[in-house]
Amino acid sequence: MTLSMLDGEARVITAGTAVLAEALGQQAVPHLAVDWRPPMAGTAEALARVLADPRLADANATAVARMMSARPRLVGARPASEVLELPPRTFLHAGPPVDWERASGPMRGALIGAALFEGLAADAEEAERLLVAGGVNLDSCHHHRTVGPMAGVVSPSMWMLEVADEEHGGTAYCSLNEGLGKVLRYGAYGPEVVERLRWMGEVLGPVLAAALALSGPIDLRSLIAQALQMGDELHNRNRAATSLLVRELAPAIVDASPRYAAEVLRFVNGNDHFFLNAGMAAGKVSADAARGVPGSSMVVAMARNGTDFGIQVSGLGDRWFTGPAGVPDGLYLGAYGPQDANPDIGDSTITETCGLGGFAMAAAPAIVRFVGGDVSDAITATRSMYEITLAEHPAYQIPGLGFRGTPTGIDVTLVARTGVLPVVNTGIAGRVAGTGQVGAGLVSPPAEAFVAALTALAEE
Repeated sequence: MTLSMLDGEARVITAGTAVLAEALGQQAVPHLAVDWRPPMAGTAEALARVLADPRLADANATAVARMMSARPRLVGARPASEVLELPPRTFLHAGPPVDWERASGPMRGALIGAALFEGLAADAEEAERLLVAGGVNLDSCHHHRTVGPMAGVVSPSMWMLEVADEEHGGTAYCSLNEGLGKVLRYGAYGPEVVERLRWMGEVLGPVLAAALALSGPIDLRSLIAQALQMGDELHNRNRAATSLLVRELAPAIVDASPRYAAEVLRFVNGNDHFFLNAGMAAGKVSADAARGVPGSSMVVAMARNGTDFGIQVSGLGDRWFTGPAGVPDGLYLGAYGPQDANPDIGDSTITETCGLGGFAMAAAPAIVRFVGGDVSDAITATRSMYEITLAEHPAYQIPGLGFRGTPTGIDVTLVARTGVLPVVNTGIAGRVAGTGQVGAGLVSPPAEAFVAALTALAEE
């Protein structure tokens, strides 16, 4: 039997290091190269136990089906004190829980700005003393069905977009988008920042609430699907989605508030990221529909607070699994450079959690002009995410990939087996409080967050 194998043409399969395949290629020897990688270091035992769990396949099928079947609709806008029952002197923030002592520069800047906006301090120095002394209670947005971009700070007087899931009945919230540059979410807190927040509370929020009362709910799933066909990826590029949202809302804004209609429409028209916050709330309500499935290894939240990058998993309740947030690699504004950048920050990775953002970059070739790289990099990023996800979204499709659904439902076991980490595209905040935005780029989560989640699954 062994000798008979030598009578025919040799068929060679290579795995692991590429040098073997390269050597055969140089000798014109036909071969099949297998892209094999060992699992992440320290995960072999836990991975074996989780993969042997008889609940795993059905649990993950259930979780990803719930996420993809969600029907998020924008239904209203109301103050945080009302919809979140947020008491005075309580602020929410992006990412896993963090206190003032561990908070990064942009997080501190946003908290200072919120204290000034709420009238808890007369100036930045007084606001900082208040925060150092523990005069404000801090909690994670995710603990309150809420997401916030970048620093993600939400205070009681801020207005929130309300998104309801028509399919599963959940509700999620996100603050209103301020625009780019020196804004609260990037850690700026100057007078112009506070004044803009006041205008958003006195004019923008009430006008949007009145307009939505007239127009009725807006189907965000449909808008996101259309925007993907028009060149958005729904994290750092929202130009098409914002235009579609304005098209839906503009007549109702004019009818509901003729006094402020032009002012509001000019503000929204000048802010290509206006849709981002509605899209984040849509992502949150979709991911929340997939929570609490026993045995599921699917990620239902990825979030950063500027210090830690954390994930939550469907089968593991509300526990956070964290590692150090990395500094994005990207393009910088003006004279800023990597030395000015804060580690990754924000809840906006809920978009990647649901198959958008970095996972959908192949739909948005123009995004590379904002985050760096070239078009082939965007396509490669999306293709690689199919390796670590459970499904392809039936509604969110990518024209450039033959209308293939976006890779959806990050599986902790697939991350561990392949060593492939989720791709995130993101804005970059200045590390010094008060700086604002300094650039945009790409970043990967810390591997240890997925290793810790896998270990916890193995112990269930």
